[in-house]
Amino acid sequence: MTLSAALLSRFLHGTVSDRSFRGAARPLGKDGWQRAPLLLVVLMVAGIGAAPSTQADPAPKDSEWHEFSGTWTATGSRQVIGLGDDRRASIADYSGSLMLYGTSRPALGFRAEAVVLNDSTTGLIGRAVWTDNTNNHVYSELRDETTPTGNRIVGTFVGGSGRYEGATGTYEFSWRFLLEAEDGTVQGQSVGLSGKVRFAPTQSGAGAGASEP
Repeated sequence: MTLSAALLSRFLHGTVSDRSFRGAARPLGKDGWQRAPLLLVVLMVAGIGAAPSTQADPAPKDSEWHEFSGTWTATGSRQVIGLGDDRRASIADYSGSLMLYGTSRPALGFRAEAVVLNDSTTGLIGRAVWTDNTNNHVYSELRDETTPTGNRIVGTFVGGSGRYEGATGTYEFSWRFLLEAEDGTVQGQSVGLSGKVRFAPTQSGAGAGASEP
C-alpha cells in the first residue's frame, strides 16, 4: 500500500493523529467534518493518479536461429535469347507460395516472388522477396552452386522489414520445372528446400510498418 493510500485509509477510519496536521486550521463544516485534512489527502491521491504513465520498451527482436524446411511453388514467364553455339541466357520472373515446416520456422508461409537471370555459361543470379500475411518482407539474393549431387540454388538473406528487419542466414534448394510452354509460361516447384534465419535486435524494428523493397 502506498503512503497516500495508507493515510486515506487511516483518516476514513478516524485514526489520523492530530499531530499529523498540527498547526493547520481545521474549520468545521455544517455537518461536523474537518475539511482541510480530507482535502489534503484527496489532493495527494489525485496528484499521484494524474502522474504520467510510462510504457515499457518494446520487446527485443528474436536473435536465435530459426531452422526451417519448405516447399516453394511458383508460376511465371521466361524470355530466352541465344548467345551463339550452345550458350543461352534467360530472364524470368516468378510468383507463388512458400510453405514452411519445422518447430522454429519464422512463419507458417509467405507469398514468394523472384526475378532470375540465368546464363548457361556464367550461372544464375537473382533476387527474391518473401511477404507474410501482415505485409512484412524478407529479402534474399540468389545464386547457383555446383555440388556433388548436382546444381543447387542458394539464397542469402540480406534484410527485411517489420518483424524481419536485420534478417541474416541462408537457404538452398533445387528447382524442378513442371511446365515450360512455348509462349514462355513456366511453372515449377522447389526440391529439398531448407535453411536457417535469424533477426538482428533493433530498437526501431519492433512494430515497424512494412516497406517496399
